[in-house]
Amino acid sequence: MRGVNERRYFGTDGVRGRAGEAPMTAAFALRLGAATAETLRAQGIDRPTVAVGQDTRVSSPMLAAAVTAGLASRGAAVVDLGVVPTPAVAFLTTALGADAGVMISASHNPFEDNGIKLFDANGHKLPDAAEFDVERVLDTLDVAAADFGLAPRTHDGIGRTRRYVHRDGHYEQHLLAAAPYLDGLRVGLDLAHGAAFEIAPRIFKQIGARLDVVNASPDGQNINVDCGSTHPSAITERVLRHGLDVGVTFDGDADRALLVDARGRLVTGDHMLAICAVVRRERAVVATSMTNLGVERWLESQGIALTRVQVGDRYVFERLRQDDLRLGGEQSGHLLFLDKATTGDGILSALQVLAACRTSGVRLDAWLDRIPTFPQSLVSVPVGTADRVAVARDERVVRATAEATAALGANGRVDVRPSGTEHVVRAMVEAADEALLKRVSDDLVAAIRAAAEGVAPSLTPPSAVAPGPVTE
Repeated sequence: MRGVNERRYFGTDGVRGRAGEAPMTAAFALRLGAATAETLRAQGIDRPTVAVGQDTRVSSPMLAAAVTAGLASRGAAVVDLGVVPTPAVAFLTTALGADAGVMISASHNPFEDNGIKLFDANGHKLPDAAEFDVERVLDTLDVAAADFGLAPRTHDGIGRTRRYVHRDGHYEQHLLAAAPYLDGLRVGLDLAHGAAFEIAPRIFKQIGARLDVVNASPDGQNINVDCGSTHPSAITERVLRHGLDVGVTFDGDADRALLVDARGRLVTGDHMLAICAVVRRERAVVATSMTNLGVERWLESQGIALTRVQVGDRYVFERLRQDDLRLGGEQSGHLLFLDKATTGDGILSALQVLAACRTSGVRLDAWLDRIPTFPQSLVSVPVGTADRVAVARDERVVRATAEATAALGANGRVDVRPSGTEHVVRAMVEAADEALLKRVSDDLVAAIRAAAEGVAPSLTPPSAVAPGPVTE
């Protein structure tokens, strides 16, 4: 019998895969919607209400409609949020008094992929155990039966669907409450042709920014293409060409953001975390194995402890709750301000960094001058059909990792892990010496490629890959 750590469909950030292929099909989404409703009913909520949002991918309306049909078929009322950022689903689930939330998005992945994320009534992503409960119900549904093999729900037993009216402005008012007045600051926004393409410009205009907006014309296929937080060079070029004060770039579902200062330097999630931690006078923060060692040591010099967890915002969230802390995040720009939101929110994160600059009287570029970082290399090594977890644990990779760790000593780190969303193994190397960094990184990548050639094909979709061991 499978255990919680052997989830078949859910990975590090919901269910994810290539749209139209298992598990990211309309049929699967229909079953997942039904299983979600039945799981809520098993908790004593006979007629649950579920908020459903989506990003701008061409496959998102298909999957949202299928999830909605599955929910309604088992008696759930659905609030259709339309195209919204992922954090809007989390916030509105709570604001509207819904029992759960569903977001259709593959975040920063290319448009060919899509995903399904679930939130509880408090706007939190489901923990592993709750996702496992949904999977157990999902596995019992009879895919050959029109009613899934369950007692039919007919007439008034079928759930109703209504469209949320965004002029009510719940989420927008929530963001404005945490926003500074920018007083004519020249701000570049790269919307990645994604879910924030309408709301982010509205927010920044209302707080006094002079905007230069790019990549805000989604066509279903251009989400994240050569733009957004995975391609920050797009906003960097814009900032430098037009002499902007700051650039902000989001990913496809706007749960993360990165900034660019007036000199065109990338402001990573590590920098954003450090700036906010100091200005907010935090005693401790939570970050991940990817967080830069230089930033960690600088925070220590400011009297702020940093605790590392494995990659994934859910693990940052869990440790924050465990240690009764408020601030944590990932280098990718996925930050958590638990005193202001229940999940990562790219718009909120950008606003909080700009507010910290205003409060401190220190410009963003001056903050970057203060915060040292070690040179860092991150290589995503394609492994084809090989099992990513097996590649990361292969003896050749383990040996190369140990050798790299020994070579770097106290002034460097190594992190090798299988991706939870793509057919790659990620190799991060950090070192004070750039020549040593390159040599160690090249050796590690070579070991991963050699291991991939000798490992058996994977039978597990990327979304179900458990995070691999972290070596530091």
